[in-house]
Amino acid sequence: MTIFNEEEAKAILTKVVKLSKANECTASLEGSVEGNIRYALNSVSTSGIISNTELAVQVAFGKKVGTATINQFDDDSLLRVVRRAEELAKLAPDNPEFVPAIGKQAYKATDTFVEKTANMTAEQRAQIANDCIAPSKAAKCVAAGFFTDGNRFSATANSNGNFGYQRSTTADFTCTVRTEDGRGSGWVASNVADISQFDAKSTIQTAIMKATKSADAKALEPGKYTVILEPAATAGLLGFMLRGFDARESDEGRSFLTKKGGGNRLGEQVFDERVTLYSDPAEPGAAVLPWDGEGLARERVPIITKGKVEYLQYSRYWAKLKGKKAIGEPANLIMVGGDKSTMDLVKTTKKGILVTRTWYIRMVDPQTVLLTGLTRDGTFYIEDGEIKYPIKNFRFNESPVIMLNNVEEIGRPIRIGSDESSLTMMIPPLKIRDFTFTSLSDAV
Repeated sequence: MTIFNEEEAKAILTKVVKLSKANECTASLEGSVEGNIRYALNSVSTSGIISNTELAVQVAFGKKVGTATINQFDDDSLLRVVRRAEELAKLAPDNPEFVPAIGKQAYKATDTFVEKTANMTAEQRAQIANDCIAPSKAAKCVAAGFFTDGNRFSATANSNGNFGYQRSTTADFTCTVRTEDGRGSGWVASNVADISQFDAKSTIQTAIMKATKSADAKALEPGKYTVILEPAATAGLLGFMLRGFDARESDEGRSFLTKKGGGNRLGEQVFDERVTLYSDPAEPGAAVLPWDGEGLARERVPIITKGKVEYLQYSRYWAKLKGKKAIGEPANLIMVGGDKSTMDLVKTTKKGILVTRTWYIRMVDPQTVLLTGLTRDGTFYIEDGEIKYPIKNFRFNESPVIMLNNVEEIGRPIRIGSDESSLTMMIPPLKIRDFTFTSLSDAV
């Protein structure tokens, strides 16, 4: 499929909106060309290009809404998808939470596109795979990984005169390295918009080191420990916590930010005063599209400032009901940190545990954000500022709300790719006291 330029995308969307006989029409056009390479057992298993372009049309007759999609863009196809959306709308029941299409928005372009990433070749992907496989073989380890790069465009328009167009790129890498006997495991990941910021040769060394050093893991008694959470380990927990920042969930008593007696905890001190998080679509190194899925313009918003809750996300319906302003839903999360690396935090730790990664995370109690999950791919015991030996993985039961009240040190943020929460994050390593491990896991 074609990556449409702004003029081409606008022509298609304008035609679609004019074809509609409904009270209102919103159309979005998105396309991508994504290259990938996958390897396992130190051998490439798959490689390819996936391309797709899709048009989505949503119309409304009163409070009746219908949506249809298509990936053909000749005149007959455009007419067909509009009429299909209208047919579905007429069959639909009234939506009691219907809000009209947004008005014209003022989008500020963000730095989401890098030509060098958009021009990635199959040869470059093969080199990345080789840069991981060759050193793994030399270290008598086995690598399994996946690299993908994307060149995308997004466009939106509606019958109220709104229009937006922007291109974006991303490159995402993840690799697990295990010792040949399977007793040691290391993991590493990278996510960038600019491929020149990624070096597979140096990145893979972290996974190899953790794999070779995590064999012969010792068992430690479960309990409360000081932990150093690497950025990827923290990101997995924060993504769940951010779900509680929905205004409706808070107001209806379904969030940890629900106030006793009703209402929400906006403006209250909920976290350690060293904790500051915000979202900014134009954040250098973590820029995202300047509009959300409904076309609402995104803004820089403080989420937590020195431990105080500064922001709740209002849907357009809930904002109208509560007399609030609705803005675009954030797509990135930035946690303010310092200058220390993960190993710098290790050096200041008398006794503790280094956690590379958290996974298989599940919600236990949404009103306290109590989570359960496992560590994996490199968990180590720290003593007197040094990594002493590998330890068996743990199951943990912990709330990120409590965790962010037990902060001892905050390191230097790095970019972490989209997780289950679909956020691009800039997250630092954290030193946390009294992190709760409940049982051992035999998995490496």
